[in-house]
Amino acid sequence: MAKRIQFARTGGPEVLEYVDVTPVDPGPGEVRVRNRAVGLNFIDIYFRTGLYPAPSLPSGLGTEGAGEIDAVGEGVKGFAPGDRVAYAQGALGAYAELHVLPAEKVVALPEAISFETAAAAMLKGLTVQYLLRQTYRVKEGETILFHAAAGGVGSIACQWAKALGVKLIGTVGSPEKAELAKRNGAWATIDYTRENVVERVRELTGGEMVPVVYDSVGKDTWEISLDCLQKRGLMVSFGNASGPVEGVNIGILNQKGALFVTRPSLNGYADTRERFEAMAEELFEVIASGKVAIDVANRYPLSDAAQAQEALAARKTTGSTVLLP
Repeated sequence: MAKRIQFARTGGPEVLEYVDVTPVDPGPGEVRVRNRAVGLNFIDIYFRTGLYPAPSLPSGLGTEGAGEIDAVGEGVKGFAPGDRVAYAQGALGAYAELHVLPAEKVVALPEAISFETAAAAMLKGLTVQYLLRQTYRVKEGETILFHAAAGGVGSIACQWAKALGVKLIGTVGSPEKAELAKRNGAWATIDYTRENVVERVRELTGGEMVPVVYDSVGKDTWEISLDCLQKRGLMVSFGNASGPVEGVNIGILNQKGALFVTRPSLNGYADTRERFEAMAEELFEVIASGKVAIDVANRYPLSDAAQAQEALAARKTTGSTVLLP
């Protein structure tokens, strides 16, 4: 038997169950990973609450982890039992000791990167890769706005932006988070609990505003983000921490300066094996080089997944959180 977290109905953290399951053998083209660390992400909460529907119930949870190949299915090439691997996509079920997923969703993990670092970095780090390097390819000397700059994605974005010579303005919710974002390389911070974000962006940019806003907060920051953009600027909405953006009148994009908006996802960018490997390779390179350090600030036993999600949802955490099977 093996342990996993599952939920049979949607709702609050109390719906998560820590149960025994019979290990499933990998099918053709699949691998079974013995997780050594599992990443915790907001998207996991979206599935638990029903904002994103699970394919069926009861359902496993989580899509990110790192460990060793435990078994390989028929036709799998390039992986063997004992190989160190990491993943950030595939079927729900990463909150488990053993996880079966398609081999094409797994990448080899360099020895230089620990399981905890990989589990904390894959989804968030690949997210930053596509945001800064693909959705809007930031250029040296540019000033950008990034919401939630002290969180898991934000902490990586601050470092990566600085390494690229980009001035990142980060929004935060406390002086402590402002200090953390600055330590990670943010050029400036705005405490949205005390300061007017749009006015501060105008001051910091000398009235120019920014060409791109990266927004994972959602409903609460939608209009604020639009108001921080230059004419024909790009609003990148990639999360719903405060709830989804709904009921949008698309005409507002014209009224505020012929703006662009996009709603990207990792699945939309790592949509081929080649792109996935190239993105992971660039992520592993910036981590191994020391330009980006992954802050694994919170560790919970797998059995305490509900408590870990509560802390994340309450925005009590900084950096990344991992679950340890």
